[in-house]
Amino acid sequence: MRNRRILSLWFPRLGAERLLRQMRTLPPEAFAIVGEQAGRQTLTSLSVGAESRGLYRGQPLAEARAICPELVTRPQNLQAERAFLAALRRWAGRFSPWIGEEPPDSLIVDLTGAAHLFGGEDGVLQTVETDCARLGLTVRAAIADTVGAAWALARHADMPAPTGRNGDSIDQEARATRSRAARRHWLKGGAPPLPAARAITSSRIAAPGQTRQALAPLPLAALRLPPNIVDGLARLGLRHVGDLLGMARAPLARRFGPALIRRLDQALGLEPEPISPARQPLHFAVRLTFPDPIGLPEDITAGLDRLLPALCRRLQDQGHGARRLRLQLFRTDRSVQELTFGLARPSADPMLMRSVLNVRIASIAPGFGIDVMRLEAAETEPYQPRQHRGPLAGTDGPAPAAQAEAMSLLISRLGARIGMEAITRLAPADSHIPEKSALILPAAWSEPADHWPHPHAPRPAVLFRPEPVQAADIPGVPRQFRWRRQDLVTASATGPERIAPEWWLDDPEWRSGTRDYWRVETTSGIRLWLFFAHGADIAGGWFCHGVFA
Repeated sequence: MRNRRILSLWFPRLGAERLLRQMRTLPPEAFAIVGEQAGRQTLTSLSVGAESRGLYRGQPLAEARAICPELVTRPQNLQAERAFLAALRRWAGRFSPWIGEEPPDSLIVDLTGAAHLFGGEDGVLQTVETDCARLGLTVRAAIADTVGAAWALARHADMPAPTGRNGDSIDQEARATRSRAARRHWLKGGAPPLPAARAITSSRIAAPGQTRQALAPLPLAALRLPPNIVDGLARLGLRHVGDLLGMARAPLARRFGPALIRRLDQALGLEPEPISPARQPLHFAVRLTFPDPIGLPEDITAGLDRLLPALCRRLQDQGHGARRLRLQLFRTDRSVQELTFGLARPSADPMLMRSVLNVRIASIAPGFGIDVMRLEAAETEPYQPRQHRGPLAGTDGPAPAAQAEAMSLLISRLGARIGMEAITRLAPADSHIPEKSALILPAAWSEPADHWPHPHAPRPAVLFRPEPVQAADIPGVPRQFRWRRQDLVTASATGPERIAPEWWLDDPEWRSGTRDYWRVETTSGIRLWLFFAHGADIAGGWFCHGVFA
């Protein structure tokens, strides 16, 4: 796109300044965030005072403390930093709706056709600087025709030019010498300590069509190249982007790979680099404010009747159904009561939600009165309405869809009382072992089995861990045996059914070897499932595994 304009926002001290903004006491002069890199603790973000003492990003913590003993550190919180960057993305929405995140500390804004709203591109940079100063953040912003050029200008414009490699070059000194000198290796992608002043200069705005001229004096690290490629180019005497612009592409690609050519073409606009804006998360919530506090169950029910249709309309418009509802009741004494309800399947039906909410209305404690009610679909899933009964449905009973809906409603109501995790169902498993033939699954997050495989012989109604039986140690069915302190006499027996252990698994319960199962009915009417273990790693014998109905 010929007239495309990109704004790059780089927050070099994002992690440290995020915590400094939260401190209520006087912030320390030297402050840094510590993260783990390659098995050692290094500095990931520094304050202005820490950088002025010669510390830099990526420096080992032990070395930093030796240079600056008064350094105050905090552990890195990547999740909080990502959330803070997302908040800054929402702030940057004032410049353009097309914003992409570049974790961990930068944003890319498509400024095409919007700069005139702020008095031109100089006005955009001034507005960014003013807003970030008010927020207590350090920012470096740049505008160019491409994402790569704006990224390069934001990080490397207004920096001192790199020097040639000779015996007195600072990049040839030892690491400790460079640390004491408070300098950094700019050629390898780093930047000198940022100035505390936030002055905007025109060198960070590349005029339309002037991308080559703006990139030419910048170091090769401005092309977002890996350090090994930058080092390899430096050994050839190539230190600036301008050194590559007039060179043949084929030799560079053969020696350094396609990544070098790709980054160069992206910066020059020869290869498109689209901005992928972060999708706004779907949020479904409604609230109702009362002119006077309420407290009667009838008033709470009437409030829910106002909230549920509005919430379900929002869900239906987005093609989503609620799986978990959160009801918040704000009392007059500024306390909040929160109730959470789970649904067995995603739904946007206000009547179904109402029937589930009615189960817990009696547990609401209004206190001195409720000022505000807020209902939120805390968890949602894609949802499509189902037809309960069609023209082909039979007349002898409800349609399968209606049965599933009724079961879903029952599970939701029971879950509102005892918890969704307490309601389970069985599902067939691919195993011939009796105790492994079924899986226990949460009913709200599973579907009933369409088909249950039929075993070769009937299975007991109650299955428990094998219990020893005192009987003669022979494979034949004993005429008399003792089980659970009872002397029992065999009236009839059916079997045997031989079941072998799963040889590919080491199951401690089956170390007694192959089993012969018998369905034994005693003279007292008890029907047992006995088996004789032939013995393997441990001794065998007779055991009882279940009871028939």
